[in-house]
Amino acid sequence: MTSDVINIYLAGPRGFCAGVERAVLMVEEAIKKYGGPIYVRHEIVHNKYVVEDLKVKGAVFIDELEEIEDRTRPVIFSAHGVPKSVPKEAKNLNLLFFDATCPLVSKIHREVENFERLHVPIILVGHRNHPEVIGTMGQIQTPIYLIEKEEDLNNLPIKRDQKIAYVTQTTLSVDDTESIIQSIKKKFTNVIEPRKNDICYATSNRQNAIKKIASRCDLFIVIGSHNSSNSLRLVEVAKQYGAKESILIENLEIFNLSKFKNLNNVGLTASASAPEILVQNFIQIIQKKYKINLHESDFAPENVNFKIPQQLKTVI
Repeated sequence: MTSDVINIYLAGPRGFCAGVERAVLMVEEAIKKYGGPIYVRHEIVHNKYVVEDLKVKGAVFIDELEEIEDRTRPVIFSAHGVPKSVPKEAKNLNLLFFDATCPLVSKIHREVENFERLHVPIILVGHRNHPEVIGTMGQIQTPIYLIEKEEDLNNLPIKRDQKIAYVTQTTLSVDDTESIIQSIKKKFTNVIEPRKNDICYATSNRQNAIKKIASRCDLFIVIGSHNSSNSLRLVEVAKQYGAKESILIENLEIFNLSKFKNLNNVGLTASASAPEILVQNFIQIIQKKYKINLHESDFAPENVNFKIPQQLKTVI
């Protein structure tokens, strides 16, 4: 061990959100109740550690329902949400299925259904090809206009005075999304907004936690996955709010600790789809080479809890 001392600033809150906890628990409880294998359509959440852990326990991950070899086995849909065509297909295949869609994503699904009844064009602010966006756009028959950046508004075939509505993906940058929403309101004179902010509480909380400490950090590390929208947004926020460098770490074991050489202050967090154990494991890895001082500010605990379906609850 060297004499180097690094201040590590832990962002809080961090790690699993209630929607992720619910989705993972649904897979675990299904395995307990029905035994393996339990099929899961797409990654239950975007985190390789979680996915590999569930594989060991008895989960089999598939891209499409037609890949299921034994149709007597249950299947679970991921936390990101699915188009309505997916449960319809499951019914046609006589599959026992459970939907682990985060309730906050389901809220957006209901919003677009309500907007469709109003017969107004619907704008979705989100990232193309993200599973949540695909799921939301697949809730209704009416076309939904996807906007990734403010410039995309110029390509919409909608008149300025036409009544429109918008929703957003739950895992976006709070600041960037607010800027796009303001542009929507400037471009169109009659805008129907969601009753509540679509960006989920956990996304907002984790971004705000980074904003408070980023400016004091030579390096800010986000533990998460490269296909995780909320992970990528945290990296961006850290850089925007003053961290000299911000990076995403997916595989702790291959991280080059020499990157810490000559650093005094490092920020550390985990995305909403990354478990706290990865943060603690990474701290232990750092301690093998460096002396560290841990700093964690007080923060309000998140008391959100989403129940799993009654059918999956284990009877004791």
